[in-house]
Amino acid sequence: MDDEATTLPGREQYDLAKVGAHWQQELERGQRYFKSWIDRCTKIEKIYLQQADQQSAKRRFPMLWANTSVLQPAVYARVPQPVVERRFKDSQPVARMASELVERNLAFTADDADLDSIMRAVRDDFLLCARGTVWLRYEADFEPIDMGVEPSDAAGAPGEGFLSGGMGDNGAPALEQITDERVCIDYVHWSDFQHSPARRWKDVTWVARRVPMTDEEFDKRFPEGRASLAANGAGSNHGTNQTERAQNEGKTYVWEIWCKSENYTVWIAEGSPVALEVSEPPLKLTRFFPCPRPAFGTLSTGSLIPVPDYVYYQGQCDEIDVLTKRINKLTDQLRLKVFYPSGDGSVSPAIEKAMRPDNDTVMVPIPEWAAFTDKGGSNAIVTLPIDQVQKVIVACIEVRKQLVEDVYQITGISDIVRGDTQASETATAQRIKSQWGSIRIRDRQAELARFARDIVNLAGEIICDQFQPETLMLVSGIQLPTAAQKQQVQMQMQQLQMAQQQAAMRAQQMGQPAPPPQAPQLPPEMQKMIEQPTIDEVVQLLRNDSVRGFRIDIETDSTIEPDEDAEKQRRMEFVQMVGGFMQQAGAIAQQTPMLVPVMVETLLFAARGFRAGRQLENTLEQVGAQLSQSATAPRPPPEPTPEQMINLKTAQVKASAEEKKAQLSVAQAQIEHQTTVEQARSTMAAQAPQQFQQQPPAYQ
Repeated sequence: MDDEATTLPGREQYDLAKVGAHWQQELERGQRYFKSWIDRCTKIEKIYLQQADQQSAKRRFPMLWANTSVLQPAVYARVPQPVVERRFKDSQPVARMASELVERNLAFTADDADLDSIMRAVRDDFLLCARGTVWLRYEADFEPIDMGVEPSDAAGAPGEGFLSGGMGDNGAPALEQITDERVCIDYVHWSDFQHSPARRWKDVTWVARRVPMTDEEFDKRFPEGRASLAANGAGSNHGTNQTERAQNEGKTYVWEIWCKSENYTVWIAEGSPVALEVSEPPLKLTRFFPCPRPAFGTLSTGSLIPVPDYVYYQGQCDEIDVLTKRINKLTDQLRLKVFYPSGDGSVSPAIEKAMRPDNDTVMVPIPEWAAFTDKGGSNAIVTLPIDQVQKVIVACIEVRKQLVEDVYQITGISDIVRGDTQASETATAQRIKSQWGSIRIRDRQAELARFARDIVNLAGEIICDQFQPETLMLVSGIQLPTAAQKQQVQMQMQQLQMAQQQAAMRAQQMGQPAPPPQAPQLPPEMQKMIEQPTIDEVVQLLRNDSVRGFRIDIETDSTIEPDEDAEKQRRMEFVQMVGGFMQQAGAIAQQTPMLVPVMVETLLFAARGFRAGRQLENTLEQVGAQLSQSATAPRPPPEPTPEQMINLKTAQVKASAEEKKAQLSVAQAQIEHQTTVEQARSTMAAQAPQQFQQQPPAYQ
C-alpha cells in the first residue's frame, strides 16, 4: 500500500500510507493531550449514573444528579427557533423573500433533524463534562434520468441539479437529478470528538470525530477499504467498558478529520496506518469546520481543556457521602434491644413472649409473680440507650445540611432557583434573589444560546449554498415564479397595452371619443406573479451572498423557558404604539395629505424595531403604499351644503330666465329686422315700373 496515492482536483497528490501514519500520530497526540480530562469525565459520568460503586450506591447522596437536574431546565428548556432577518431593515423584496425562504427551511431542518433532542444531549455533556458538540452534514438522494437521446447528442454540461453518474446502457453519460436533500445534525459524544491542541478556538487547525460503522455501512462508504483493514489488521474496536463493547460489537471505528491547514478531509480507521480516503472538503464553509465552536464550560486562557463543575465541589460531595453512610448505619441501630436475666426460668419465658414483635397482646400471665415483684418489675428488663444514637444522627444531619448549603454556594444554585423560599419574604426580595441568585446561570444560558445560534448559522449556510430552488420552495411552501414565467406574463401585459392603444387609435380615426387609459386587467394569480420576485433572483442572492448579506440570529429567550408575561407586554407595547401613531397620523393626514408618505415610512421604521411587528411588515407596506397613492391623487371637490345648493339652484333659475329673455329679445329684433327688410323690398319693387316708363329707350 506504500505506492498507493490519491490525486485531488487541485493536482495535489497524497500517499495514503504516509497520510495515515501522520494522522495516527496526531490522534494519539490529541488523546494524550486530553487524557486527564477524559479520565476525569469518565469517573464523573459513573458517579452521575450511580455506577461507581454498585454495593454502596444506595448509601450515596446523589448530589451531582440533583444539581444537574436543577440546571438542565434552567439553561435549556425548548428547541431554539431560527429567525432570519435582513441586515438593513428597509424595503427590499428580494432580500425579504430570501430571508423568509431560508427561515422556513431552517425551521423544517430543526424538526427533521430533531434538534431538540440533540441540544438536550449537548446540554447534559456541557453540564457534566464542560464540553458538548455536534457535526453537520449535507445529504442528497438521486435518481437516474432517461434523457432519451443518442450518444452523439449527449454533448454539453449538465445544468444545476443534475450530476453525471457514469455511462448509461446506450453509451451516453448517465445523468442523475436530486430528488431530496437535507441538512443532518449529528450529536457527537464527548469521547468521540478531538481537535488540535490550542489555546484559543481560532487557533485550532483540525477537528475530528469518531464514527462507529457497521460492516454494511463501511462497505458502502469505502468499497475498497475492507482489503486495507484486513492487510493491516486494524478496524476492530470493542470499546473501553462493557457498555461500549455491547454497543459497538461488530462495528469499526472510523475517524473523519477536517484539516484546515491542508484544506482536505481524511478518513482513517482507528489503528490503521493507511488512510481510507483523502479528498477535498465536501462543503465550502466560511469557517471551514463542519462543527461550531463546542459549548465549553469553565476554561482557562491557557488551553481548551475544560474543567467540569463537579471538580469544584467533589470534596464536599465525598464528605456528604461519608455522612450519609454513617447516618444510614446509625439508623440501623435504632432498634429496641432488651436485656433481661436468664437465671429465673419461670419469669424469662413470659418476658420473651411479651417482647415478641408479632405479639399484640398486652396481658401476659407471669407464673412466679412474687419473684418478678421482688426484682422490682422494671428492673428485670434493661434496654439499649438509643437516645444517644439519636443525638448523633441529628448532629450528622446538621453537618450534612451545611455541606449541602456549601455546595449550593459553590455552584451558584440559589434558593429561588430550587423553589425554596419563605412565606415572610416579600415579592421584591424574591425578585432580587431571582435576579442576582441566577447571575452565574446566565453565562451557561448564553453559552448554549450561542452554540444553538452557531448550529443554525452553519445549517443556513449549507442551505444557501447547496439547496436547489425546487427544494427551497417545496420545503417552505412558498411558490415563486421563474424568470421565464415572469417574462411571459410581462409580454402578455405588453400585448394587452398594445391592444388598448390600437383600439384608441381606431376610435379616433372613426371620430369617436377615445376611451380613458386603463391598466391591463390580469387574473389575480398572474398579477401576484408580477409583484413577486423571481426564484432566480432569490437564488442568485443566496448563492452570491449566502448568509453574509443578512443576519441569522435566534431569539434571546428561545433556549430557556419563555416569559409569557414579557411576550405579552411586548405585543401590547407594539399595539399601543401603532394605535397611538395611527390616531395622531389620521388628524395630520386630513389637514396635510402630502405628509402621508412621510408618516407611512415613520410607521414602518418603528414597526421594524419590534419583534412582534416583523410578521406585519409586509401588510403595513402594502397598506402604506395604498394610503400614499390615495393621498397624492387629485381629490374631487367637496359637496355643497343645503344652503349652497338652494343658492346654486336659484342662480341657475335666474341664469336660465335671463338666458330665455335674451333669446326672446334676439328673436324679436330678428323679426323686426326681417319686417323692415321686406317692406323696403316691396317699396322698391313698386317704384321700379314708373322709373322705366319715364326714361326713353336708348335707341331713340
